[in-house]
Amino acid sequence: MIRVVGIGLNGKDSLTTEVKSIVINTSILIGSQRHLKYFSDYSGTTIALENFIKDIKVLKKLSKDNKSIVVLVSGDPLFFGLGRLLLQEINKKDLEFYPNLTSIQLAFSYIKVPWHDAQLISIHGRNLDELILSFKKGKQKIAILTDNYNSPQIIASIYLSLSLLKSYDVWVCENLGRVDQKINCFSPQKLADLKQYEFSSLNIVIFLENNNIALNTQEYAQLPVLGIRDEHFLTFKDRPGLMTKREVRIAILGELSLQPKQVIWDIGAGTGSVSIEISRLSNTSKVYAIEKTAVGINIITKNCKRFRTHNVVPFALTNLQELYELPSPDRIFIGGSGGKLIEILEICQQKLKENGIITISLATVENLGMSINWLKNNSWNYTLLSIQLSRSLAIANLTRLYPINPVFLLRANRK
Repeated sequence: MIRVVGIGLNGKDSLTTEVKSIVINTSILIGSQRHLKYFSDYSGTTIALENFIKDIKVLKKLSKDNKSIVVLVSGDPLFFGLGRLLLQEINKKDLEFYPNLTSIQLAFSYIKVPWHDAQLISIHGRNLDELILSFKKGKQKIAILTDNYNSPQIIASIYLSLSLLKSYDVWVCENLGRVDQKINCFSPQKLADLKQYEFSSLNIVIFLENNNIALNTQEYAQLPVLGIRDEHFLTFKDRPGLMTKREVRIAILGELSLQPKQVIWDIGAGTGSVSIEISRLSNTSKVYAIEKTAVGINIITKNCKRFRTHNVVPFALTNLQELYELPSPDRIFIGGSGGKLIEILEICQQKLKENGIITISLATVENLGMSINWLKNNSWNYTLLSIQLSRSLAIANLTRLYPINPVFLLRANRK
């Protein structure tokens, strides 16, 4: 019989009397050098764990001798531990498990945050695909078991390279329960910049969503005049990637040919990212961020507060006819139409000032074709821009590219 015993914070003292007895009376005791030191008075045969794959082969041979074997591990053997590998190689009836508290449980208890809804990931000797996917999905809590290669700094750098829209605080918990225990909270950028600092190999990294609305003084001062990074904007919790990307926003602003003291409509404003970029470029203009969803209006309002913009007006649109109530625009950007693109274009044609410009962002060829047909039938000039971009993504010491969804930009004005 192989008994797999989880060791807790207090080493030998974390075990019950029953489990201690099992360990002391076993024929063979197996564990890391650190775990074996807890039982320095053990008089039987000891074997130090060094390589899981090789060690499991040794265990399989030993189990055939009908000797009692105890394997010491950290925490819960079945939580990203040796237990899973043993179950793949050894019959269940020959295994027993005695779990202890996991390091992730302990980490959450120290930072005083419930963990029942956390995404739990191990990158110990694994690829980073699951971690990257969790970042992209915008999970509120992500707890990560690291290894010597994928340090906290590398994890923070991966997050930053994705240019995501959700903001996190990052906790690094080292040597939990030991005299040299350290628990610190960083911003992702500050953590990534600690290139010369070496964290203990016994660490847990936890990403917690940061719900602060306002940018701090330093963040605000460092904002560019044009091309705010996507991750600075608040966005939809259930669809964190649903916003006009930075590179596309820059192209849109160019296609609009903005001038001072204009009235601008941003139809289907979503998060308000385009409206805010316009307002920062031209603080003498007035921008109407037009959005039909209450959630969208709420996010636009928060983003306006976040970026300290005073010339953006969030406009909740319940009926297209309400567009007639707005001041006639010099420029119109259509980023979303809710399936009513032609109706919107008809209204824009009536309201747009002389020499005005409409720019339309389109994600599908069907809407592109529909728009071009309408422009031709109504005697408008137009130009088409197809945008296909990829961003770099750091993978350890390597770099790969991942694509941004293609976008068509139509720029139109009357003949």
